[in-house]
Amino acid sequence: MGNRFQVKDRFADGAQYIDGQLRAGTSGRSHTVVDPATGDEVLTYELASTADVDEAVAAARRAFPGWSGATPGERSDALHRLAAVLAEQAEDFAYAESLQCGKPIKLSTEFDVPGTIDNTAFFAGAARHLQGQAAAEYSGDHTSYVRREAIGVVGSIAPWNYPLQMAAWKILPAIAAGNTVVLKPAELTPLTSLMFAQAAKDAGLPDGVINIVTGAGREAGEHLVGHPDVVMTSFTGSTAVGKRVAEIATATVKRLHLELGGKAPFLVFDDADLEAAAHGAVAASLINTGQDCTAATRAYVQRPLHDAFVARVAELMESVRLGDPFAPTTDLGPLVSHAQRDRVAAFVERARAYATVVTGGESPAGDLAEGAYYRPTLIAGAAQDSEVVQSEIFGPVLVVLPFDTDDEGIALANDTPYGLAASAWSRDVYRAGRATREIKAGCVWVNDHIPIISEMPHGGYKASGFGKDMSAYSFEEYTQVKHVMYDNTAVAEKDWHRTIFGDRP
Repeated sequence: MGNRFQVKDRFADGAQYIDGQLRAGTSGRSHTVVDPATGDEVLTYELASTADVDEAVAAARRAFPGWSGATPGERSDALHRLAAVLAEQAEDFAYAESLQCGKPIKLSTEFDVPGTIDNTAFFAGAARHLQGQAAAEYSGDHTSYVRREAIGVVGSIAPWNYPLQMAAWKILPAIAAGNTVVLKPAELTPLTSLMFAQAAKDAGLPDGVINIVTGAGREAGEHLVGHPDVVMTSFTGSTAVGKRVAEIATATVKRLHLELGGKAPFLVFDDADLEAAAHGAVAASLINTGQDCTAATRAYVQRPLHDAFVARVAELMESVRLGDPFAPTTDLGPLVSHAQRDRVAAFVERARAYATVVTGGESPAGDLAEGAYYRPTLIAGAAQDSEVVQSEIFGPVLVVLPFDTDDEGIALANDTPYGLAASAWSRDVYRAGRATREIKAGCVWVNDHIPIISEMPHGGYKASGFGKDMSAYSFEEYTQVKHVMYDNTAVAEKDWHRTIFGDRP
């Protein structure tokens, strides 16, 4: 990575982006962004207050009439320019994302940043296709059609695991549809959300269309969700916090989109390609150091393949290279914080009482000891109702359980409160097809696990939330559907009026 910008210089004016300008928060409290690979300070900034949230919402509300009144082509052109700016600044975005999250630079460079650019380009095109139902005379005497209209100011909250991509997933469909946005990123990882908003200004988007408030969830976040001028809330995060967001949002009758926790099953039938399944399980469980709500967390392997699968996955996990996130050979970086590392480690330590830690289960020593690192961990022998099988660990931990019949495997896959993502591994198209129909999850992969594309929706079932990110389906969250009906008769005294007053002739 060359020409790395200086974070403290870049955000010297503060970590709030309101009405087109960086500024300091006014809560009187500060927060420090820490490099999780070293424990070093990256940036200390002032957190947002409720007054800052009010100003951001006011800016978004002022910008709404002009932005929603722009033609779809004008919004499309602006987003195409934004995609170009993001591409020009891709190196800086990748550096900042790895610095604040601990992601290996190859993940930021090859996944997070290009995925965000592609998402921006997709919504630049999709902005021109906000269509309603074609006009028709459904009553015989009237012409009806459906309009899709922007809904207003959207208050969104994004998580710390994919700060750039999640900010884009929240912002892009909202503004493509003509809304304006106030986004609250996680306090741990605000850098790339702020950079995204600055890139939008560089691309010529009007001030106030995108605003960023970086504050604590209980202060800035709850105030944003409950704000009377915010007409919709989109939240990605844990199910527990999502319940609190829902309580606040429903109290003010807001539209609500929730993408919550996951505990994705990885279902391996006995005719699966063992080598493909083992490689897929390692990649899908360790992506972003396991801090991914769609990551493979529960591998159910039909008994004839179970032992061989466990042995091969353990072998592959032991070959994974932990190290400096900015080294091109690093496979696995630290978790986002030492607190998150300790939380993951506690799950594994408790599991030793009832299961077998096949490999991993420890933090590395030596040069990596100061960082929030944790070795890839494989657990076997746990019961279906145990904590490591039922609870979201959010770290580089995969639990493997056996099953006997196809009925049992699918039942076990569905046996958690979550339903965000899953995968099925089989050479039999009918077997795989049954799994895709019967597994209750918003996305089911066959013979792969993790790939996402801008054209397809992302969202969950059950305790994983509702509503969709990405794809044209996301416009269902961010537009209001209006029925418009024209009378075609020019008759003053209509026949149906007689059901209300007067007599039929």
